[in-house]
Amino acid sequence: MSIVTKTGDSGTTGLMYGRRVPKNHPRVEACGAIDELNAALGLARATAERDFVRLNILWIQKSLVEVMGEIGVLTEDLPRYAKDGYAIVKPELPAKLEKLVREIEEEKINFKGWATPGATLNSAALDVARTTCRRAERRVFDLQATGELANAEILIFLNRLSDLLWLFARWAETKSTAATK
Repeated sequence: MSIVTKTGDSGTTGLMYGRRVPKNHPRVEACGAIDELNAALGLARATAERDFVRLNILWIQKSLVEVMGEIGVLTEDLPRYAKDGYAIVKPELPAKLEKLVREIEEEKINFKGWATPGATLNSAALDVARTTCRRAERRVFDLQATGELANAEILIFLNRLSDLLWLFARWAETKSTAATK
């Protein structure tokens, strides 16, 4: 099977269970923004100097695939999605991010006032991921505002993730020997 299906040539794209929507549908916008976030996180993971950041970003990226899966399902198809064994975002996912935030905050990382991105390659990549996460959060909110997102945990997860990414960037600057503050 080729990656070129030509099914989107008319301006529509496929969702789970054979559903088709316009490519500018809020659901597609939300999935696209999360996909961009996942790519930005890939860059942050590739430039990370320490396993703490690298390994945590990897599980976050895997979680984002599950988030995209849930968003890629029309609300009326969610019961089937869950019955088919696909993961639904639960409160434990944002709670895991909150635990990481507390862990980093306990380390007394260095930051005063607003941070200017770019002290290190990795912290800059993490700040790009953070701003991309905020965009994804806005797109998911748009989906929720239209009544097409039933699971509020997804928005909570993205909000916690953007906070965590800001802290990761400051942590990376604090731990790096290459920081040029």
